[in-house]
Amino acid sequence: MTLRLDKRFWTITTGIILVFTVFVVGRNLLHAVKIRRQIGVLERERTRYLEKIARDSTLIEQLRYDDYLEQYAREHYHMQRRGEHVYILKD
Repeated sequence: MTLRLDKRFWTITTGIILVFTVFVVGRNLLHAVKIRRQIGVLERERTRYLEKIARDSTLIEQLRYDDYLEQYAREHYHMQRRGEHVYILKD
């Protein structure tokens, strides 16, 4: 009787430990997958922002020249001089 009780006790204890371990490992795996997805999203955002910074830096460098600044203002803000007529043709 004692041997049988000990065997049953250890079988149940081992089963509980295995269930608990599977639960913890599964939860950690789900968490790791979520974190990897977030890292992927953040890396894509980082790439997009670095490209935008490069474009803006180029634009800032070009806007330091008066000729380009005037052209940019005319094209993007529809600015004109007094007495001047500007016609905007869009494709």
